[in-house]
Amino acid sequence: MKLVRFNTKQFQKICERNVLRKKRVQESVRRIIEDVRVRGDDAVLKYTKKFDNVKLVPKKLRVTESEMNAAYQDIKPDFVNILKLAMDNISAFYKKQLRKSSKVKNREDGILLAEKLQPLETVGVYVPSGTAPLVSTVYMAVLPAKIAGVKNIVMCTPPNGYGTVDPHILAVANLLKVNEVYKVGGAQAIAAMAFGTKSIPRVDKIIGPGNQYVTEAKRQVYGYCDIDMLAGPSEIIIIANQYSNPDYVIADLNAQSEHLMGLSILVTTSKRFAKFIKKEVADGYVVLVKNLDEAAEVVNMLSPEHLEIMVKSPNRIVRKIKNAGAIFIGPYSPTAVGDYIAGPSHVLPTGGSSRFSSGLDVNDFVKSMHIISYSKKALEKVNDAIQMLANIEGMEKHLESVKVRFK
Repeated sequence: MKLVRFNTKQFQKICERNVLRKKRVQESVRRIIEDVRVRGDDAVLKYTKKFDNVKLVPKKLRVTESEMNAAYQDIKPDFVNILKLAMDNISAFYKKQLRKSSKVKNREDGILLAEKLQPLETVGVYVPSGTAPLVSTVYMAVLPAKIAGVKNIVMCTPPNGYGTVDPHILAVANLLKVNEVYKVGGAQAIAAMAFGTKSIPRVDKIIGPGNQYVTEAKRQVYGYCDIDMLAGPSEIIIIANQYSNPDYVIADLNAQSEHLMGLSILVTTSKRFAKFIKKEVADGYVVLVKNLDEAAEVVNMLSPEHLEIMVKSPNRIVRKIKNAGAIFIGPYSPTAVGDYIAGPSHVLPTGGSSRFSSGLDVNDFVKSMHIISYSKKALEKVNDAIQMLANIEGMEKHLESVKVRFK
Protein backbone atom coordinates (compact mmCIF):
# COMPACT_ATOMS: atom_id res chain seq x y z
CA MET A 1 0.00 0.00 0.00
CA LYS A 2 1.11 3.59 -0.58
CA LEU A 3 1.28 6.02 2.32
CA VAL A 4 -0.55 9.27 1.55
CA ARG A 5 -0.94 12.38 3.65
CA PHE A 6 -4.28 14.15 3.86
CA ASN A 7 -4.73 17.16 1.55
CA THR A 8 -1.66 16.51 -0.60
CA LYS A 9 -1.44 16.20 -4.39
CA GLN A 10 -1.43 12.41 -4.08
CA PHE A 11 -4.60 12.55 -1.99
CA GLN A 12 -6.24 14.86 -4.54
CA LYS A 13 -5.55 12.33 -7.30
CA ILE A 14 -7.55 9.73 -5.37
CA CYS A 15 -10.42 12.23 -5.08
CA GLU A 16 -10.36 12.70 -8.86
CA ARG A 17 -10.23 8.97 -9.66
CA ASN A 18 -13.40 9.02 -11.79
CA VAL A 19 -12.82 12.20 -13.81
CA LEU A 20 -11.17 10.92 -17.00
CA ARG A 21 -12.74 8.55 -19.52
CA LYS A 22 -10.74 6.78 -22.17
CA LYS A 23 -11.59 8.10 -25.63
CA ARG A 24 -10.77 4.70 -27.12
CA VAL A 25 -13.47 3.07 -25.00
CA GLN A 26 -15.96 5.84 -25.78
CA GLU A 27 -15.52 5.51 -29.52
CA SER A 28 -15.56 1.70 -29.50
CA VAL A 29 -18.80 1.68 -27.50
CA ARG A 30 -20.36 4.35 -29.72
CA ARG A 31 -19.81 2.15 -32.80
CA ILE A 32 -21.26 -0.92 -31.10
CA ILE A 33 -24.37 0.95 -29.94
CA GLU A 34 -25.01 2.44 -33.37
CA ASP A 35 -24.53 -0.95 -35.04
CA VAL A 36 -27.00 -2.64 -32.66
CA ARG A 37 -29.48 0.22 -33.04
CA VAL A 38 -29.45 -0.13 -36.84
CA ARG A 39 -28.97 -3.89 -37.37
CA GLY A 40 -30.45 -5.35 -34.18
CA ASP A 41 -29.96 -9.08 -33.67
CA ASP A 42 -27.39 -9.38 -36.46
CA ALA A 43 -25.10 -6.92 -34.69
CA VAL A 44 -25.69 -8.55 -31.30
CA LEU A 45 -24.72 -11.96 -32.70
CA LYS A 46 -21.66 -10.49 -34.41
CA TYR A 47 -20.29 -9.01 -31.19
CA THR A 48 -21.16 -12.15 -29.20
CA LYS A 49 -18.96 -14.10 -31.62
CA LYS A 50 -16.22 -11.45 -31.53
CA PHE A 51 -16.01 -10.82 -27.79
CA ASP A 52 -17.34 -14.03 -26.20
CA ASN A 53 -16.19 -16.42 -28.93
CA VAL A 54 -19.66 -17.95 -29.03
CA LYS A 55 -21.60 -18.42 -32.23
CA LEU A 56 -25.36 -18.20 -31.71
CA VAL A 57 -28.42 -17.83 -33.91
CA PRO A 58 -31.35 -15.53 -33.03
CA LYS A 59 -33.56 -18.29 -31.63
CA LYS A 60 -30.72 -19.35 -29.28
CA LEU A 61 -30.30 -15.89 -27.72
CA ARG A 62 -33.09 -16.42 -25.21
CA VAL A 63 -32.65 -18.98 -22.44
CA THR A 64 -35.35 -21.63 -22.83
CA GLU A 65 -37.59 -23.02 -20.11
CA SER A 66 -35.85 -26.38 -20.37
CA GLU A 67 -32.47 -24.69 -19.84
CA MET A 68 -33.88 -22.98 -16.76
CA ASN A 69 -35.13 -26.26 -15.33
CA ALA A 70 -31.89 -28.07 -16.13
CA ALA A 71 -29.93 -25.50 -14.12
CA TYR A 72 -31.16 -27.04 -10.85
CA GLN A 73 -29.36 -30.29 -11.69
CA ASP A 74 -26.00 -28.48 -11.59
CA ILE A 75 -26.32 -26.72 -8.23
CA LYS A 76 -26.14 -27.93 -4.64
CA PRO A 77 -29.50 -28.30 -2.86
CA ASP A 78 -28.29 -26.02 -0.03
CA PHE A 79 -27.90 -23.15 -2.52
CA VAL A 80 -31.66 -22.64 -2.73
CA ASN A 81 -32.00 -22.50 1.07
CA ILE A 82 -29.19 -19.93 1.34
CA LEU A 83 -30.77 -17.93 -1.45
CA LYS A 84 -34.11 -17.86 0.36
CA LEU A 85 -32.40 -16.47 3.46
CA ALA A 86 -30.91 -13.61 1.43
CA MET A 87 -34.22 -13.00 -0.36
CA ASP A 88 -36.12 -12.81 2.95
CA ASN A 89 -33.68 -10.25 4.32
CA ILE A 90 -33.79 -8.13 1.17
CA SER A 91 -37.59 -8.28 0.94
CA ALA A 92 -38.02 -7.25 4.59
CA PHE A 93 -35.73 -4.25 4.08
CA TYR A 94 -37.30 -2.98 0.86
CA LYS A 95 -40.95 -3.50 1.72
CA LYS A 96 -40.55 -0.75 4.31
CA GLN A 97 -39.61 1.69 1.54
CA LEU A 98 -42.87 1.39 -0.38
CA ARG A 99 -44.71 4.71 -0.72
CA LYS A 100 -48.35 5.36 -1.55
CA SER A 101 -49.91 7.91 -3.89
CA SER A 102 -50.97 11.09 -2.08
CA LYS A 103 -53.66 13.78 -2.40
CA VAL A 104 -54.03 17.39 -1.26
CA LYS A 105 -57.61 18.64 -1.52
CA ASN A 106 -59.08 22.09 -0.90
CA ARG A 107 -62.86 21.59 -0.94
CA GLU A 108 -63.62 25.29 -0.51
CA ASP A 109 -61.70 26.45 -3.58
CA GLY A 110 -62.23 23.30 -5.66
CA ILE A 111 -58.55 22.36 -5.97
CA LEU A 112 -57.18 18.86 -6.11
CA LEU A 113 -53.43 18.24 -6.18
CA ALA A 114 -52.17 14.68 -6.21
CA GLU A 115 -49.17 12.49 -6.86
CA LYS A 116 -49.75 9.21 -8.64
CA LEU A 117 -46.99 6.63 -8.21
CA GLN A 118 -46.52 4.17 -11.05
CA PRO A 119 -43.96 1.36 -11.24
CA LEU A 120 -41.90 1.13 -14.41
CA GLU A 121 -43.28 -1.32 -16.95
CA THR A 122 -40.07 -3.06 -18.09
CA VAL A 123 -36.63 -3.15 -16.45
CA GLY A 124 -33.43 -4.63 -17.86
CA VAL A 125 -30.91 -6.21 -15.50
CA TYR A 126 -27.30 -6.69 -16.57
CA VAL A 127 -25.42 -9.46 -14.73
CA PRO A 128 -21.65 -9.69 -15.34
CA SER A 129 -20.20 -13.16 -15.76
CA GLY A 130 -16.67 -12.61 -17.05
CA THR A 131 -14.14 -13.60 -14.41
CA ALA A 132 -16.90 -15.09 -12.23
CA PRO A 133 -20.72 -15.27 -12.36
CA LEU A 134 -22.07 -12.51 -10.08
CA VAL A 135 -24.98 -14.51 -8.71
CA SER A 136 -25.66 -12.03 -5.91
CA THR A 137 -26.23 -9.24 -8.44
CA VAL A 138 -29.31 -11.07 -9.71
CA TYR A 139 -31.25 -10.98 -6.44
CA MET A 140 -29.79 -7.64 -5.30
CA ALA A 141 -31.06 -6.00 -8.51
CA VAL A 142 -34.25 -7.93 -9.23
CA LEU A 143 -35.88 -8.01 -5.78
CA PRO A 144 -36.20 -4.22 -5.29
CA ALA A 145 -37.77 -4.02 -8.76
CA LYS A 146 -40.21 -6.81 -7.97
CA ILE A 147 -41.21 -5.22 -4.67
CA ALA A 148 -41.75 -1.90 -6.44
CA GLY A 149 -44.27 -3.61 -8.74
CA VAL A 150 -42.31 -3.89 -12.01
CA LYS A 151 -44.17 -6.40 -14.22
CA ASN A 152 -41.54 -7.26 -16.82
CA ILE A 153 -37.92 -7.96 -15.97
CA VAL A 154 -35.45 -8.76 -18.74
CA MET A 155 -31.98 -10.06 -17.90
CA CYS A 156 -28.85 -10.12 -20.05
CA THR A 157 -25.70 -11.99 -19.06
CA PRO A 158 -22.72 -13.14 -21.17
CA PRO A 159 -22.69 -16.75 -22.39
CA ASN A 160 -19.85 -19.05 -21.42
CA GLY A 161 -17.68 -20.93 -23.92
CA TYR A 162 -20.39 -23.58 -24.36
CA GLY A 163 -23.05 -21.03 -25.28
CA THR A 164 -24.87 -21.48 -21.97
CA VAL A 165 -25.37 -19.43 -18.81
CA ASP A 166 -24.06 -20.28 -15.34
CA PRO A 167 -26.65 -22.53 -13.63
CA HIS A 168 -26.61 -20.52 -10.39
CA ILE A 169 -27.56 -17.34 -12.28
CA LEU A 170 -30.36 -19.21 -14.03
CA ALA A 171 -31.63 -20.77 -10.80
CA VAL A 172 -31.86 -17.37 -9.10
CA ALA A 173 -33.54 -15.83 -12.13
CA ASN A 174 -36.04 -18.69 -12.19
CA LEU A 175 -36.85 -18.45 -8.48
CA LEU A 176 -37.37 -14.69 -8.82
CA LYS A 177 -39.59 -15.22 -11.87
CA VAL A 178 -37.48 -13.11 -14.21
CA ASN A 179 -39.54 -12.93 -17.40
CA GLU A 180 -36.78 -13.32 -19.97
CA VAL A 181 -33.05 -14.15 -19.84
CA TYR A 182 -30.73 -13.55 -22.80
CA LYS A 183 -27.22 -14.83 -23.50
CA VAL A 184 -25.78 -11.44 -24.33
CA GLY A 185 -23.04 -9.46 -22.63
CA GLY A 186 -21.02 -6.29 -23.00
CA ALA A 187 -21.98 -3.00 -24.61
CA GLN A 188 -24.09 -4.90 -27.15
CA ALA A 189 -26.39 -6.12 -24.37
CA ILE A 190 -26.88 -2.57 -23.08
CA ALA A 191 -27.64 -1.31 -26.59
CA ALA A 192 -30.08 -4.16 -27.26
CA MET A 193 -32.05 -3.41 -24.10
CA ALA A 194 -31.99 0.35 -24.73
CA PHE A 195 -33.27 0.20 -28.32
CA GLY A 196 -34.80 -3.24 -28.59
CA THR A 197 -34.17 -5.83 -31.30
CA LYS A 198 -36.39 -8.46 -32.90
CA SER A 199 -35.45 -10.88 -30.11
CA ILE A 200 -34.73 -8.61 -27.15
CA PRO A 201 -37.39 -6.14 -25.91
CA ARG A 202 -36.76 -2.47 -25.27
CA VAL A 203 -36.69 -1.60 -21.56
CA ASP A 204 -37.49 1.54 -19.57
CA LYS A 205 -34.46 1.30 -17.30
CA ILE A 206 -31.18 -0.63 -17.21
CA ILE A 207 -29.58 -1.62 -13.90
CA GLY A 208 -26.57 -3.64 -12.88
CA PRO A 209 -22.75 -3.30 -12.81
CA GLY A 210 -20.25 -4.15 -15.51
CA ASN A 211 -16.80 -3.41 -16.92
CA GLN A 212 -15.75 -0.08 -18.42
CA TYR A 213 -17.43 -0.92 -21.75
CA VAL A 214 -20.74 -1.74 -20.08
CA THR A 215 -20.55 1.40 -17.95
CA GLU A 216 -19.74 3.59 -20.94
CA ALA A 217 -22.60 2.00 -22.89
CA LYS A 218 -25.01 2.85 -20.05
CA ARG A 219 -23.76 6.44 -20.12
CA GLN A 220 -24.32 6.71 -23.88
CA VAL A 221 -27.84 5.20 -23.93
CA TYR A 222 -29.08 7.31 -21.02
CA GLY A 223 -31.94 9.42 -22.35
CA TYR A 224 -33.22 6.64 -24.60
CA CYS A 225 -33.91 4.83 -21.34
CA ASP A 226 -33.05 5.41 -17.70
CA ILE A 227 -30.08 3.83 -15.91
CA ASP A 228 -29.34 3.17 -12.25
CA MET A 229 -25.84 4.66 -12.09
CA LEU A 230 -22.41 4.64 -13.71
CA ALA A 231 -20.75 1.96 -11.62
CA GLY A 232 -16.96 2.02 -11.62
CA PRO A 233 -14.44 -0.25 -9.88
CA SER A 234 -15.49 -1.37 -6.40
CA GLU A 235 -13.93 0.50 -3.45
CA ILE A 236 -13.65 0.51 0.33
CA ILE A 237 -12.43 2.89 3.02
CA ILE A 238 -11.72 1.51 6.50
CA ILE A 239 -11.34 3.85 9.46
CA ALA A 240 -9.21 2.05 12.04
CA ASN A 241 -6.56 2.75 14.67
CA GLN A 242 -4.33 1.05 17.23
CA TYR A 243 -7.38 -0.35 19.02
CA SER A 244 -8.69 -2.11 15.90
CA ASN A 245 -8.09 -5.78 15.10
CA PRO A 246 -5.39 -5.72 12.37
CA ASP A 247 -6.37 -9.16 11.05
CA TYR A 248 -9.90 -7.93 10.31
CA VAL A 249 -8.61 -4.78 8.62
CA ILE A 250 -6.12 -6.71 6.47
CA ALA A 251 -8.73 -9.27 5.44
CA ASP A 252 -11.27 -6.62 4.43
CA LEU A 253 -8.74 -4.55 2.48
CA ASN A 254 -7.54 -7.67 0.66
CA ALA A 255 -11.11 -8.74 -0.11
CA GLN A 256 -11.52 -5.60 -2.19
CA SER A 257 -8.57 -6.58 -4.39
CA GLU A 258 -10.62 -9.53 -5.68
CA HIS A 259 -12.58 -7.01 -7.74
CA LEU A 260 -10.94 -5.91 -10.98
CA MET A 261 -9.23 -2.55 -10.29
CA GLY A 262 -10.74 -2.55 -6.79
CA LEU A 263 -9.63 0.32 -4.55
CA SER A 264 -8.71 -0.21 -0.87
CA ILE A 265 -7.98 2.68 1.50
CA LEU A 266 -7.12 2.65 5.20
CA VAL A 267 -7.65 5.92 7.08
CA THR A 268 -5.91 5.95 10.46
CA THR A 269 -4.59 8.23 13.21
CA SER A 270 -1.88 5.75 14.18
CA LYS A 271 1.51 5.84 12.42
CA ARG A 272 2.44 2.46 13.91
CA PHE A 273 -0.80 0.85 12.72
CA ALA A 274 -0.34 2.46 9.29
CA LYS A 275 3.18 1.05 8.90
CA PHE A 276 2.06 -2.45 9.89
CA ILE A 277 -0.92 -2.58 7.52
CA LYS A 278 1.17 -1.03 4.71
CA LYS A 279 3.53 -4.02 4.85
CA GLU A 280 0.75 -6.63 5.00
CA VAL A 281 -1.49 -5.38 2.16
CA ALA A 282 -0.07 -5.08 -1.34
CA ASP A 283 -2.49 -2.71 -3.05
CA GLY A 284 -4.23 0.50 -2.10
CA TYR A 285 -3.51 3.51 0.07
CA VAL A 286 -2.98 4.39 3.71
CA VAL A 287 -4.10 7.93 4.59
CA LEU A 288 -2.69 9.32 7.83
CA VAL A 289 -4.86 11.84 9.68
CA LYS A 290 -4.52 13.87 12.88
CA ASN A 291 -7.76 12.75 14.52
CA LEU A 292 -11.07 11.00 13.83
CA ASP A 293 -12.76 14.27 12.85
CA GLU A 294 -10.23 14.56 10.05
CA ALA A 295 -10.88 10.89 9.18
CA ALA A 296 -14.55 11.75 8.64
CA GLU A 297 -13.47 14.68 6.47
CA VAL A 298 -11.36 12.32 4.34
CA VAL A 299 -14.36 10.02 3.85
CA ASN A 300 -16.64 12.89 2.85
CA MET A 301 -14.11 14.12 0.29
CA LEU A 302 -13.51 10.66 -1.22
CA SER A 303 -17.23 9.67 -1.05
CA PRO A 304 -16.63 5.90 -1.17
CA GLU A 305 -18.86 3.02 -2.14
CA HIS A 306 -18.19 1.10 1.10
CA LEU A 307 -17.13 2.52 4.45
CA GLU A 308 -16.13 0.35 7.42
CA ILE A 309 -15.66 1.95 10.83
CA MET A 310 -13.61 -0.20 13.24
CA VAL A 311 -12.86 2.17 16.10
CA LYS A 312 -14.31 2.59 19.58
CA SER A 313 -17.54 4.64 19.65
CA PRO A 314 -18.08 4.35 15.86
CA ASN A 315 -21.45 6.13 16.01
CA ARG A 316 -19.67 9.40 16.83
CA ILE A 317 -18.04 9.19 13.40
CA VAL A 318 -21.22 8.03 11.63
CA ARG A 319 -22.92 11.28 12.65
CA LYS A 320 -20.26 13.20 10.73
CA ILE A 321 -20.37 11.10 7.56
CA LYS A 322 -22.19 12.80 4.67
CA ASN A 323 -21.01 10.76 1.69
CA ALA A 324 -20.89 6.94 1.48
CA GLY A 325 -22.81 4.29 -0.41
CA ALA A 326 -23.06 1.94 2.58
CA ILE A 327 -21.62 2.21 6.11
CA PHE A 328 -20.55 -0.92 8.02
CA ILE A 329 -20.22 -0.38 11.76
CA GLY A 330 -18.07 -2.42 14.13
CA PRO A 331 -15.62 -5.33 13.83
CA TYR A 332 -18.28 -7.90 12.88
CA SER A 333 -19.81 -6.06 9.94
CA PRO A 334 -17.50 -6.80 6.98
CA THR A 335 -18.47 -5.54 3.54
CA ALA A 336 -19.11 -9.17 2.53
CA VAL A 337 -22.21 -9.31 4.74
CA GLY A 338 -23.67 -6.45 2.72
CA ASP A 339 -22.53 -7.94 -0.57
CA TYR A 340 -24.46 -11.15 -0.01
CA ILE A 341 -26.96 -11.42 2.79
CA ALA A 342 -27.81 -8.37 4.97
CA GLY A 343 -30.68 -6.85 2.99
CA PRO A 344 -29.80 -3.47 1.40
CA SER A 345 -28.73 -3.88 -2.23
CA HIS A 346 -25.03 -4.04 -2.99
CA VAL A 347 -25.61 -1.99 -6.15
CA LEU A 348 -23.98 1.18 -4.78
CA PRO A 349 -22.50 4.45 -6.09
CA THR A 350 -18.75 4.35 -6.83
CA GLY A 351 -16.00 6.70 -7.96
CA GLY A 352 -17.03 9.47 -5.59
CA SER A 353 -20.64 9.52 -6.80
CA SER A 354 -22.02 8.80 -3.32
CA ARG A 355 -21.61 12.57 -2.95
CA PHE A 356 -24.85 12.96 -4.92
CA SER A 357 -26.41 9.51 -5.37
CA SER A 358 -27.61 6.52 -3.36
CA GLY A 359 -27.67 2.74 -3.45
CA LEU A 360 -30.35 0.96 -5.42
CA ASP A 361 -33.78 0.99 -3.77
CA VAL A 362 -37.51 0.60 -4.48
CA ASN A 363 -37.89 4.24 -5.52
CA ASP A 364 -35.53 3.65 -8.47
CA PHE A 365 -38.31 1.61 -10.08
CA VAL A 366 -41.20 3.99 -9.48
CA LYS A 367 -42.08 7.18 -11.34
CA SER A 368 -44.32 9.96 -10.09
CA MET A 369 -47.10 11.68 -12.04
CA HIS A 370 -48.52 14.98 -10.81
CA ILE A 371 -52.29 15.47 -10.97
CA ILE A 372 -53.75 19.00 -10.95
CA SER A 373 -57.48 19.79 -10.97
CA TYR A 374 -58.85 23.36 -10.61
CA SER A 375 -62.46 24.52 -10.54
CA LYS A 376 -63.48 27.71 -12.36
CA LYS A 377 -63.58 29.54 -9.04
CA ALA A 378 -60.06 28.40 -8.16
CA LEU A 379 -58.68 29.39 -11.57
CA GLU A 380 -60.31 32.79 -11.28
CA LYS A 381 -58.51 33.44 -7.99
CA VAL A 382 -55.08 32.93 -9.57
CA ASN A 383 -55.93 34.60 -12.90
CA ASP A 384 -54.08 37.84 -12.11
CA ALA A 385 -50.98 35.99 -10.92
CA ILE A 386 -50.85 33.87 -14.10
CA GLN A 387 -51.31 36.99 -16.25
CA MET A 388 -48.38 38.77 -14.59
CA LEU A 389 -46.04 35.79 -14.89
CA ALA A 390 -47.05 35.04 -18.50
CA ASN A 391 -46.50 38.70 -19.45
CA ILE A 392 -43.02 38.70 -17.88
CA GLU A 393 -42.08 35.61 -19.89
CA GLY A 394 -43.70 36.92 -23.07
CA MET A 395 -46.01 33.90 -23.35
CA GLU A 396 -49.06 35.51 -24.95
CA LYS A 397 -50.76 32.26 -25.90
CA HIS A 398 -50.31 30.91 -22.39
CA LEU A 399 -52.08 34.05 -21.20
CA GLU A 400 -54.88 33.63 -23.74
CA SER A 401 -55.42 29.99 -22.66
CA VAL A 402 -56.51 31.34 -19.27
CA LYS A 403 -58.41 34.39 -20.54
CA VAL A 404 -60.59 32.34 -22.90
CA ARG A 405 -62.14 30.56 -19.95
CA PHE A 406 -63.69 33.81 -18.62
CA LYS A 407 -65.12 35.30 -21.84
